[in-house]
Amino acid sequence: MNNYFNLKGQVALVTGCSTGLGVQMARALASAGCNIIPIARRLEKLQEVAKMLREEFGVDAYPIKCDITSTEMVEAMVDEALAHFGRIDIVINNAGTGAVAPAEDITDEQFMGEMQIDLFGSFRVARAVAKKAMIPAKYGRVINIASMYGLVGNKIAPASPYHAAKGGVVNLTRALAAEWGKYGITVNTICPGYFETPLTVDTLNSEYFQNYAHTVIPMERYGKEGELDTAALFLASPASTYVTGVALPVDGGYTAV
Repeated sequence: MNNYFNLKGQVALVTGCSTGLGVQMARALASAGCNIIPIARRLEKLQEVAKMLREEFGVDAYPIKCDITSTEMVEAMVDEALAHFGRIDIVINNAGTGAVAPAEDITDEQFMGEMQIDLFGSFRVARAVAKKAMIPAKYGRVINIASMYGLVGNKIAPASPYHAAKGGVVNLTRALAAEWGKYGITVNTICPGYFETPLTVDTLNSEYFQNYAHTVIPMERYGKEGELDTAALFLASPASTYVTGVALPVDGGYTAV
């Protein structure tokens, strides 16, 4: 029987990998045998994640502190990762932020901050890894984490910079897929809906949100821990060889209605 999602010996770089969805996706890849480079700004959190991955899955996990708004730090981080592993097969651009305020009150700094992290940050990491590792290897899997809010607007929490940045990530994905396909690199984006994380769980369990979910989400609930993992695993694996430029909503049907 074929193990379509075997990643043994491969190396994945995961940004925003100190908490939440980044850690969940890193665990999913590690469960398939993939070595992990957790990236974030808080080294002590990264070290905890790396220790957990090593102990639970027996993979090599090599944490690197990096601020993805700094081109110099991103370039140095990729160089350090390559010095340790000699390869980077997979990138998950998960780091992000979210300014919530009425559009008319959003400041220039909030808007630019969103672009620097969610959009330009994803590009910086993808550019560096593609140039230094994936194009020379003629193989790669780039997975950008956008949002269902990159596909639609919303009426529950005004967040115009977030929508703009994530919409940019969706079309950046298509552009990179078009450019890098000739190198054997696939570039796809996952567009998560509402997911439980340590930061969101209280809001998602509120009566207000529960009523909202029953109205606007066909599955009438938010996403649970682990329900994003299989999408990441599929797009990271050799099994998705002919899938590129795709925006995959994992949103319980939110964007279907």
